[in-house]
Parts: sequence; C-alpha cells; structure tokens
Amino acid sequence: MSEGDRPGEILPESECWDLLGSVALGRLVTSGSGILEIFPVNFVVQRKSLLFRTAQGTKLVSAAINREVLFEADDHNVAEGWSVIVRGVARMVRDDDDLQEAEQTPLLPWTTHAKDHYVRVLPRRVTGRRFRFGS
Repeated sequence: MSEGDRPGEILPESECWDLLGSVALGRLVTSGSGILEIFPVNFVVQRKSLLFRTAQGTKLVSAAINREVLFEADDHNVAEGWSVIVRGVARMVRDDDDLQEAEQTPLLPWTTHAKDHYVRVLPRRVTGRRFRFGS
C-alpha cells in the first residue's frame, strides 16, 4: 500500500499525549443502563491521565458504577487532522492528595452550573492517527 493509499499515520503513544495536551475539549463515551452516552467535556492532561469536572448526573454516575469509558479528542487545520482515543477506567477523585493536585490545574467549568466533582480517566490503551487531507 502506497503512502497516499493509507487511511492515516498511526501515532506513537507519546505523540498522542502531546496532542491531547494541546486541546481542551474532548468527548467522553459511557454506558449507563446498557445505553451508550456521549458528552463533550473540557479536560486537562495530568500525569498521563485525563481529568475533567462534572456535576451530579450521568457522567458522575457512570464513573462510579460502570467506570469503563472511551475518550476522544481531535483537531485539524487546512492540511491535516488527528484523532486520539483513550480506552480506560474512570474514577471519581476522592483521595485528599489527588484532589489537591486536581484543584491545582487550570480546569474551570465552561458553564454556570456548579461542577464540584473531579473524574480521572486512567488509560488502558491510547491510540491515535494523523490524516493528511487530499486536494
């Protein structure tokens, strides 16, 4: 298969983390009661994990009960785009040291709703692709 025929360049995990750290918005996929849900979330990368804030609701319940999640972030310009997927375990941040570290991040809610709970996605697998756009 020639370079032009490939669907995208597979990225090394280190580059995936660099790309994740370059954006602030991603999508969290959870499954509650057997129904898939997808949520846009603003996030930060911290210690090779993803951290976001949430209020009471489906995201928090899913992190407490189901825990298995997918997370996707991407970006593009006129010449190329990339996508990174994190398969992992979500857990609520409860440990005092972990909570203090989470509160040190510049992670602020984008809405006026109180988002008092931190959730950390611990990766099991991180994959990414870069796509060069055709003419």
